[in-house]
Amino acid sequence: MARSVALGVSEVLIAGLLNGSFVVPMKRMPAWRWENSWLVYSVTGLLIAPWATACVTVPHLGSLLLSSPTAAMIRVLLFGLGWGIGSVLFGLGVTQLGLALGYGIILGIIATVGSLLPLAVLHPDRIWTRQGYALMEGIVLVVIGIVVCAIAGRRREKEAAARRTEGHQSSFLLGLMICILAGVFSAMLNFAFTFGAGLQQEALSFGTAPSMAANAVWALTLTTGFVVNAGYCVYLLQKNGTWGHFSAPKSSAQYWAGGGLMGLLCFASFILYGVGAITLGPLGGIVGWPLLMSTSLITANSWGVLTGEWRGASRRSYSYSLVGIVFLIAAIIVISWSNTG
Repeated sequence: MARSVALGVSEVLIAGLLNGSFVVPMKRMPAWRWENSWLVYSVTGLLIAPWATACVTVPHLGSLLLSSPTAAMIRVLLFGLGWGIGSVLFGLGVTQLGLALGYGIILGIIATVGSLLPLAVLHPDRIWTRQGYALMEGIVLVVIGIVVCAIAGRRREKEAAARRTEGHQSSFLLGLMICILAGVFSAMLNFAFTFGAGLQQEALSFGTAPSMAANAVWALTLTTGFVVNAGYCVYLLQKNGTWGHFSAPKSSAQYWAGGGLMGLLCFASFILYGVGAITLGPLGGIVGWPLLMSTSLITANSWGVLTGEWRGASRRSYSYSLVGIVFLIAAIIVISWSNTG
């Protein structure tokens, strides 16, 4: 049991490392606008990679989809659509507020909503148990850690923008609203995983390996998410006249590779999260979700430092960030322990 928990936790933590890294290549593509980078990411990570993986790992995929429970299919598709909206808002929110602060606000909401709602709906009997208490304590630590990291990010923002005008405050408030909505909608990705159990069971009956049973769910979820993401990107490309950026002299093969890498990193994090959550057992999608979010934020903060977002920040702001990370590490330990019961 302990070995299975350790393996599942390790897989989810690695998924968090990947998830916290996927937007970093965008910072190295200054000649492209957001919509250029996000469209390449969407095509690669939300359409091509999921279906290619599902075709390879899920036997008789077409027959599986035709025979799967209609209710489970509808849930997965609708949650995928909601996550697609959240994904667009996520990209805009991170661009508006920065990697560290944007991640902090969004992941705090995602971690809480994405874990507690499935627990309350699917496993209400587990709430008032030792395992349930430990899980909720871990989620509280996650939220505290994320809030402290967000405070650190906001302090850094103020220090870096001391001479900006009042108009920047409106920009911050707009970014804050975008991030809150992004958190609510983005949590639906875990809803698709946890409430799409019927589709996973159907995949097992077709001979799919247990660790790969979620791949059919990801293919459907991310496809409806792709429709929203790609649709919004096309709208912006048309509105802003930025189609030409794809072929501009400054746009090299490195840009296309960077956008593709974003998609592959993001999708790989979903795959590995699904594998780890399944390894963790019946509550894997509930226990694993805040672990994924915590590790993603720690990784994103680390990238923020490495890419210069914290250049010029005060020692006090750094201290806030470190305290937040300590809370997140404590949360990882507590939540991991909760699944041993």
